[in-house]
Amino acid sequence: MERQFLRLERFIGRENIELLKKKRVALVGLGAVGGYALEALARSAIGSFTLVDFDIISETNINRQILALHSTIGKKKTEIAEHRVLDINPEAEVKVMNIFAEEGRYEEIFRGADIVLDAIDSLGPKVGLLESAYKSDVRIISSMGAALRRDPTLIRTCDLFDTWGCPLAREVRSHLRRRGVSRGIDVVFSPEKVNFKYIPPEEDDEIEFDDKILNRGRKRVMLGSLPTVTAIFGEMLAHLALKKLLPEGTLEGEAEWRPESR
Repeated sequence: MERQFLRLERFIGRENIELLKKKRVALVGLGAVGGYALEALARSAIGSFTLVDFDIISETNINRQILALHSTIGKKKTEIAEHRVLDINPEAEVKVMNIFAEEGRYEEIFRGADIVLDAIDSLGPKVGLLESAYKSDVRIISSMGAALRRDPTLIRTCDLFDTWGCPLAREVRSHLRRRGVSRGIDVVFSPEKVNFKYIPPEEDDEIEFDDKILNRGRKRVMLGSLPTVTAIFGEMLAHLALKKLLPEGTLEGEAEWRPESR
């Protein structure tokens, strides 16, 4: 295990590796974005995880979710995620919560976490989680809409109240403002213009609810998405978490001066 994080150690130093080993990350939502965020953090020496998701893996997840394979169809995302984390880092500690993130469960989700990552893909639960974290002084970062985006170079990070061009961010911001939430929640988002064309579901399409297992909540339209874009959203979410967990400036970069064209 000493050599597992050697490349990372030579980049950020032994003291920071030891720091990350002592951190707990709570990750809510283990789908297209959350799965890749978890992958990056597990490979970055994070020592403890709280993994929250109520869902099971389906065939339509395979195009973009790192936990989704033909061998994992029908299995709980939390269980597959736990196995993957421990296969990457057997010394990690993983707490699994196979639940729907809702009022009454937030305190348990937040317990012991140094930072919470929101990768929920539906409006109501996302707003509830963000509001609770904000009012409980729990550090949280959130992913906005990754579906229907084509250009990964447009992906950005900033405070939720500074976002533009993202319909989900606009809705989340509006709901949170009415609940007394203001600046202080960093997000990953894309200002790319979304051209949504509704395609009626086929008769054999799976029915999507906010809670698929109990078939409850709001019935949702299945949106198209690219594995390249959703994966980068997840990696950006993980990188933003690492920046906040490490001493200020550890992961700050600076572009090289570009000479004028000749």
